[in-house]
Amino acid sequence: MPVPFADLQLQYQTIKSEIDGAIAAVIRDSAFIRGPYVDAFERDFAEAVDVKHCVSCANGTDALYLAMAALKVEPGDEVVTTAHSWISTSAMITHAGATVVFADTDGTTFTIDPAAIEAAITPRTVGIIPVHLYGQPADMDAIMAIARKHNLWVIEDCAQAHLARYKGQQIGTFGAAATYSFYPGKNLGAMGDAGAVVTNDSALAEHMTMLARHGGLVKHQHRIEGINSRLDGMQAAILSAKLPHLPAWTKARQQAAEVYDAALNQIEDVVVPEVAPGRTHVYHLYTIKHPRRDALAEHLKANGVQSAINYPTALPFLPAYGRLRHRPEQFPNAFADQGRILSLPMFAEMTTAQQSKVIALIREFQ
Repeated sequence: MPVPFADLQLQYQTIKSEIDGAIAAVIRDSAFIRGPYVDAFERDFAEAVDVKHCVSCANGTDALYLAMAALKVEPGDEVVTTAHSWISTSAMITHAGATVVFADTDGTTFTIDPAAIEAAITPRTVGIIPVHLYGQPADMDAIMAIARKHNLWVIEDCAQAHLARYKGQQIGTFGAAATYSFYPGKNLGAMGDAGAVVTNDSALAEHMTMLARHGGLVKHQHRIEGINSRLDGMQAAILSAKLPHLPAWTKARQQAAEVYDAALNQIEDVVVPEVAPGRTHVYHLYTIKHPRRDALAEHLKANGVQSAINYPTALPFLPAYGRLRHRPEQFPNAFADQGRILSLPMFAEMTTAQQSKVIALIREFQ
C-alpha cells in the first residue's frame, strides 16, 4: 500500500460534483477573467478569515509583491523576514525594491525568532514579514510589539496557514496586510496558481486592487502603473466550492497530527512538531526532525511512502543570496534544521492504515 505525500485526486473525488459544477458554470458564463465568480470568492474568503477586504491575484508570490508595492517600499529600505521559508517571501522583498534582511528561527516552532528580528533592525528597516511556517502562527504578540516600538509595518505570510489562530485571533488580522497562496497543494488549493492579499485597510485594498489590474479599477482608466495579476474565474469558482470544506479538512489534519504525535513521541531521535502555547497549528505540513533525515527518507521511499524536505537549504545559504555572504553561525537554528527536517504524508483524506504504515516504518528504522 503506497502512501502519497498528498492526494489531490482523492480530494477531488470526494467533492467531484461540486467542482465539476463550478467549472461548468464558469464555462457557461464565459466568466474567465474577473467577473462574478471572482467577486464571490473575494467576499467569501474575506469573511472566512475575519477581514474586510480580499484582493485576489494570480498567485501567492504576486500577493507579497502587491502588498509591499502598495506600502510604497523604496530602494534603500530594509525588510526583515525569516531565514527558513520558501524563496517567494524574500525574493519579493528584492523585487519590490528593498533589501532583504534575514532573522533566524526560534529553534522549536520553525517560525521567526522575535529576538532575532529586534537584533536585525536598523534605521533603514521599514517592515517585517513573519511566515506562519508549516501551518503554525509566528509569535505575533512579540512581533507586533517590535513593530510598534520601531514604527514598522507588518505583512503576514499566511501561505501555509489558512484558518490558523494565535491566541484565538485569526492570523492575517494582526498586520497591515496578509498574503495567501492557493497553490494546489495548500490546505485550500486551486487547480492551478492563485493567491490573495487581505487587509482591513480600505485605502490599501483599493491600491492593491489597482496594482493587480493594470493600475485601474475600471477598464481603460489607468490611475497608476500596475501589473497583470488577476485571479481567473475558473480558479475562483473552484476555490469557492472548496472553501466550505476547509474547516472540516483542517480538523482532519489536526486529528492526524495528534495520531502522529502520540506515536512518534515514543521513538528515539524523532522530534515531533512543537506547538507553542496559544497557537493553533493547521498542519499544512507535518515536519519532524531526525538526525539521520536522509537515511530515514530513503527508508520510507523504499517502502512506498513519500516524504519531502521543506526546505533543504535555508534562505541565507542559497546561491541567490550569495552576494550577502552569510555564515552558518549567523542563523544557527535555521542552519541546523535544514539538515534534519522531514515532512511526512499529511492530507485530510489520509486513512488510519496509511498513517499506521508511516509510523511503523519510522519505528523500525535503525
